[in-house]
Amino acid sequence: PNQRQLPNPPREKNNIMNIHAVQNLMVQVEFYVNENTFKERLKLFFIKNQRSSLRIRVFNFSLKLLTCLLYIIRVATDNPGQGASASHSTGQQNAPSGNNKWFVIVAIISFLETMLLMYLSYKGNIWEQIFQVSFLLEMINTVPFIITIFWPSIRNIFIPVFLNCWLAKCALENMINDVHRAIQRTNSAMFNQVLILICTLLCLVFTGTCGIQHLERAGKNLSLFNSFYFCIVTFSTVGFGDVTPRIWPSQLLVVIMICVALVVLPLQFEELMYLWMERQKSGGNYSRHRAQTEKHVVLCVSALKIDLLMDFLNEFYAHPRLQDYYVVILCPSEMDLQVRRVLQIPLWSQRVIYLQGSVLKDQDLLRAKMDDAEACFILSSRNEVDRMAADHQTILRAWAVKDFAPNCPLYVQILKPENKFHVKFADHVVCEEEFKYAMLALNCVCPATSTLVTLLVHTSRGREGQQSPEQWQRMYGCCSGNEVYHIRLCDSKFFGEYNGKSFTYASFHAHKKYGVCLIGIKREDNKSILLNPGPRHIMAATDTCYYINITKEENSAFIFNQEERKGRPARGNYDGPSQLPVHSIIASTVAMDLQNTSPPDLSGGKLVPPTINGTGGRRPSIAPVQEIADSSSILPCDLLSDQSEDDSVFIDEKGHSPTEYVKGYPPNSPYIGSSPTLCHLLAEKAPFCCLRLDQGCRHNSFEDAKAYGFKNKLIIVSAETAGNGLYNFIVPLRAYYRPRKELNPIVLLLDNPPDNHFLEAICCFPMVYYMAGTIDNLDSLLQCGIIYADNLVVVDKESTMSAEEDYMADAKTIVNVQTMFRLFPSLSIITELTHPSNMRFMQFRAKDCYSLALSKLEKVRQILSNRDKGSNLAFMFRLPFAAGRVFSISMLDTLLYQSFVKDYMILIARLLLGLDTTPGSGYLCAMKVTEEDLWISTYGRLFQKLCSSSAEIPIGIYRTESHIFTTSESQVSVSVDDCEDTKDKGDESRSNDQSDHPLLRKKSMQWARRLSKKSVRWQGASRDSSKDHAQRIAQQRLNLYRRSEREELSELVRNRMRHLGLPTSGYEDLTNLTASDVMNRVNLGYLQDEQNDHQNTLSYVLINPSPDTRLELNDIVLMEKTHMITSFYPLSHSTLKLHIHISILSMDGITETYLPDTCLGDLSTFFSPRNSSGPFSA
Repeated sequence: PNQRQLPNPPREKNNIMNIHAVQNLMVQVEFYVNENTFKERLKLFFIKNQRSSLRIRVFNFSLKLLTCLLYIIRVATDNPGQGASASHSTGQQNAPSGNNKWFVIVAIISFLETMLLMYLSYKGNIWEQIFQVSFLLEMINTVPFIITIFWPSIRNIFIPVFLNCWLAKCALENMINDVHRAIQRTNSAMFNQVLILICTLLCLVFTGTCGIQHLERAGKNLSLFNSFYFCIVTFSTVGFGDVTPRIWPSQLLVVIMICVALVVLPLQFEELMYLWMERQKSGGNYSRHRAQTEKHVVLCVSALKIDLLMDFLNEFYAHPRLQDYYVVILCPSEMDLQVRRVLQIPLWSQRVIYLQGSVLKDQDLLRAKMDDAEACFILSSRNEVDRMAADHQTILRAWAVKDFAPNCPLYVQILKPENKFHVKFADHVVCEEEFKYAMLALNCVCPATSTLVTLLVHTSRGREGQQSPEQWQRMYGCCSGNEVYHIRLCDSKFFGEYNGKSFTYASFHAHKKYGVCLIGIKREDNKSILLNPGPRHIMAATDTCYYINITKEENSAFIFNQEERKGRPARGNYDGPSQLPVHSIIASTVAMDLQNTSPPDLSGGKLVPPTINGTGGRRPSIAPVQEIADSSSILPCDLLSDQSEDDSVFIDEKGHSPTEYVKGYPPNSPYIGSSPTLCHLLAEKAPFCCLRLDQGCRHNSFEDAKAYGFKNKLIIVSAETAGNGLYNFIVPLRAYYRPRKELNPIVLLLDNPPDNHFLEAICCFPMVYYMAGTIDNLDSLLQCGIIYADNLVVVDKESTMSAEEDYMADAKTIVNVQTMFRLFPSLSIITELTHPSNMRFMQFRAKDCYSLALSKLEKVRQILSNRDKGSNLAFMFRLPFAAGRVFSISMLDTLLYQSFVKDYMILIARLLLGLDTTPGSGYLCAMKVTEEDLWISTYGRLFQKLCSSSAEIPIGIYRTESHIFTTSESQVSVSVDDCEDTKDKGDESRSNDQSDHPLLRKKSMQWARRLSKKSVRWQGASRDSSKDHAQRIAQQRLNLYRRSEREELSELVRNRMRHLGLPTSGYEDLTNLTASDVMNRVNLGYLQDEQNDHQNTLSYVLINPSPDTRLELNDIVLMEKTHMITSFYPLSHSTLKLHIHISILSMDGITETYLPDTCLGDLSTFFSPRNSSGPFSA
């Protein structure tokens, strides 16, 4: 084989000869040889090349202007007295010989240039080029001068050289076009048309002036200036008549010029107006000079709605440092009438520029000066029927901006979480469905989380509701002005004195002294933000502090009392009025009673007051918050459920087969980019058949929620499809820090059955089920166990987000929720709406006087919001929103807008909602204040109690209170006629706030009429009774009427349950509610007007209230609980898993409790089985 590979010498010689032969046969081909000809080179120089052709046109334009100037000089220096007789007969005139020489030279050059360009542009039709107007004018103005070279006797003949002004106009137009082509300027149509119009006017005036002056030489001998004056007066339609042409040729010329002007000028003006209107639609350009001297941001949307525009402008310009910024809106659609009217307001007309164009076109991005922009906001169209297609458009826009302006910061809004990884290069990304589902989930365990986050991301000064007579509106409006700010510890007056102290100590004392709530920290060498890292975090001078306050520290003034100025601490109690600072942070003159320094005695699941030595009149004391963490004093607070259990096996109350729960990361994520979260998981994945709630399988025979025997109340989620965003609803409710004994079963009520990909993602979570059905079907609601549910979450459906009439997209959702509210009054219903303005229809009552009063307050706030620069949330005092029972994702658009000024807001919101989990960062939880906890008295003392015992940081209070309105307050009197129903007033009774279904109301109407007649006879018999007594009887009769309707609704539900074979024992009527059920409903914030029209319960959230705010019974405290994972040790695959009091994940190296600084092999020295006496407990 080796010998075969060696070349044969004779064969190699033959190969070389063949190669030479092939080379001799090859023919060299030259391409584009036609461009090497003399004609093509001339054409390239005179026509094709931009720069050289521009020089030729400039030279030609200069020649034409020179001929016009020479003509003016010739006329000005001419003596009309010489050769008058010859002038009358032949039209000749004497002229200096020097001028004729210049005319001849210019004529020869122009003639040669014209003939050369005609030769180069020849395309086969010579007559077409000869009869062009420009060619004829050139011949008229050049050929006679060339003839005078050979015939000197006719040199004084008159030649209309002034007609070269029209050739100069054409040369100027071509020159401008070449200039725009050379500098790549394509949006110059408006400029060109204005230039053409001006040049046309000048040429008409110049032609008329020179023509009339020359023709009048045979008559009145008008001067050039008088001719110019006559033309201006004539074309302006003034017509003084002091200067007029005398002979018929000049008069004929005037007639011709007027006719030409009447034809040409209207056409020019029409074209100009058309271009101007098109420019008004497209918005013109953002000038380069302004882009270099001023700052601007670009807002890119597919369709601009008035609500979106006002939300962006109000939030963007709410920050003082953005007042000088320009906003350039780039939108492909034409500006509608409402947006046009808003942008004509002087407040916005000088700062907002609307450009019609596409982000995918570099020309439009150049118009918007995207490369010079400070930021680019790309918003998705959430009202599209196909939300996936809307995301695809957003992705392409983000790619186009990144390609055109790589250094421009991008702020992108994405609808679907599975599309988020396509725009991960953006500086800030907000995924709508991620935030929406996480917020709705937390609303089930932490009431009013949606309201809390919405108020935190809206700019306000806390002045809303301060003129209201209602105390709750003043408190709620004042606390709504709290926002999240940041400052370095070394630059802070709030936190600078706590350098070297623990985080918990700094948070408590900053709130006690200044009223600010320190919620998070970020190390200089770490980009992660930690919410409530706990007492073991020692504050450093380089730390960045994140706090909640009315305003940032830079806008605050510090006023100290005399005792503090002398260095002595002030003493007192938190008994003062509840008032938060607005413009300045005033140091509190109150202090905690820090007499008892022993750890608190925690027993019975309550904050039991410690034993008091001595007299019983002294208020119990609370342990102080230590400057440096002591592990023995950091004990879990019994107000919150313990985060761990003694075992990992869950057995339901009916004794069914035990289910083993483990803690770990979900093995299957439904989309790319989801943050890993440690959750409660099943030891083995559940089969897909077991996830169906309403159908049995070979593994179990349960067909309804009652058969499962759930220990806790259900959480039902109604959605159209099982999208990937629904995964973010399950994860926060199955997070590892939720106690296993308090996990609520989750039932997904879906219009369309889920696919296997989604089932694969949720089959690892415990107590998660689904069934097909809709909320407008009572049978579906009963089968999914609505009578055993605590919360029903109604998610806005994609198919109803777009409607022909604006704001009608929520009609079906609102009516369905109203029906469920009537059928199941004790159920907590959390609803998502497309339009925030539709919140006023939630739990609508046409005759509720208090709702009407809130409606009036909302209208007044809309008028005063711009004047006082208050919050843009006109609906913030609506009871469903204040109670956290309704939510719209469009309210979170401001989160993206605020991130331009506060780049940390998106990350903090994700940490609060549990979308991201940072090692060492805390999480949001809630606790309820009971009668045993009222000894704490004030919010400040509660702050100290939580910080000293369990290191929690409270951030707000969810308060529910009863409100009783008198007749004078409501200005509504209830009489007997209000509940009487006659045939003539049947429509009036149907306008009541009860159910409008005729089958449900027929019996109750008849019963109410009979009762009303009996009452009237009774009143006639007892005319001596007092007026108050009559009103009380009428009120009782009205309550009975309403109760009868409630009974009919209850009977309807029971009949459907019997028809479906469901037990009716779980369904309770309103009249049979126990005291605990009624109080539970009060805590949910529903109006209790089924039994009393004048008594209402309302709920609202107070963000960072003042330390002296009094605690009330059933207050729910929202707080940041410290992370249980405070130390991390890498573990290998062979590490032993402990299931005693510490749980170790070998794959990810995360421990769920504090570990001392020691090796893992010595863990047995610190922990022993069933030993919880040590300081460390999981």
